[in-house]
Amino acid sequence: MKAQPQNSRRQFIKHSAAASALAITPAIWEKNIGLVGLNPKEKLGIALVGLGYYSGKVLAPALQETENCYLAGIVTGTPEKEKTWAEQYGIKDKNIYNYDNYNSIADNDDIDIIYVVLPNSMHAEYTIRAAEAGKHVICEKPMGLNAQECESMIKACESNKQKLSIGYRMQFEPHTQEVMRLGQEQVFGPVKLVNAGAGYRESRADHWKLDKEMGGGAMMDMGVYSLQAARYVTGEEPVAVTAQTFTTRPELFTEVDETTMFQLEFPSGALANLHTSFGMGMNYLNVTAEKGWFKLDPFSAYRGIKGESKNGPIEFPQINQQAAQMDEQAYCVMEDKPMRVPGEEGLRDMRVVDAIYRAIGSGDQEKV
Repeated sequence: MKAQPQNSRRQFIKHSAAASALAITPAIWEKNIGLVGLNPKEKLGIALVGLGYYSGKVLAPALQETENCYLAGIVTGTPEKEKTWAEQYGIKDKNIYNYDNYNSIADNDDIDIIYVVLPNSMHAEYTIRAAEAGKHVICEKPMGLNAQECESMIKACESNKQKLSIGYRMQFEPHTQEVMRLGQEQVFGPVKLVNAGAGYRESRADHWKLDKEMGGGAMMDMGVYSLQAARYVTGEEPVAVTAQTFTTRPELFTEVDETTMFQLEFPSGALANLHTSFGMGMNYLNVTAEKGWFKLDPFSAYRGIKGESKNGPIEFPQINQQAAQMDEQAYCVMEDKPMRVPGEEGLRDMRVVDAIYRAIGSGDQEKV
């Protein structure tokens, strides 16, 4: 996501998440509900909250390819973007919101799902407010600043009977689904070691990703991909972690980590050696099993995922990952099906991230 000025971001953060009880008008999804005049929608309306790079260059174009959902609304703190987006995507004036009138989205039946695409420090507030407004929620990764925030987000959605899913696009991608199968079904025997790295070189000194208060740092950004890979390949939750952080540009990385390395231990005895960085480009997943190996390189790029195993190439069609993700999430809302990546999945990641930061601070192994 492209950064907005730091002062405006901080103003948003200060907005109270507490709101008076809102009139909730939940949509009816069941096809045979037996009520005259209440028909299920053929497509669900999604409102994007935060119109930075990921919304503008990735999600909005992907929503032009989806079958179960469409771009119905936007929430932005930049008035100039309102006209541009309205003209480009045909968004109705009544479906355009800012951060001050965000709660009034509760009264808009055009919008069924709110997709929170804000800096990490704002995820919890805007997810909770969306749930209180009677809207289902997709929240970008990482789910929150810590596990406690994630728990509050899950509770808010459950209390308001709204579905919550995290934007883990890779779990909807076929090459990724195949390495999940190879690992979890132990096609080459039990997984012994997972090596994964995700990173790029960040040089923007004024970007929110270098601001600790806003949830910046390599671990909170690209590090989640490496962590996810180890968890979805093994199908296990780590029990212990060690971690180290390094910087080659201390003048730039004064508050957050530039490069973090972390090691996980799993109940089966499997190990993971994982890396993330804002100082170097990397994108690989290598898995060693008892009787073979498999890998993806790149493993978390938007396109061009490539794989290989002991038995030969891992070849599947390249897809629009975000379109597949949002289509399935919308389908699960319409059919009241469990989400592939519910809020609990984001919570499990953040429990590990919390332990990683404890390990960096203590210099010792920490339990998850």
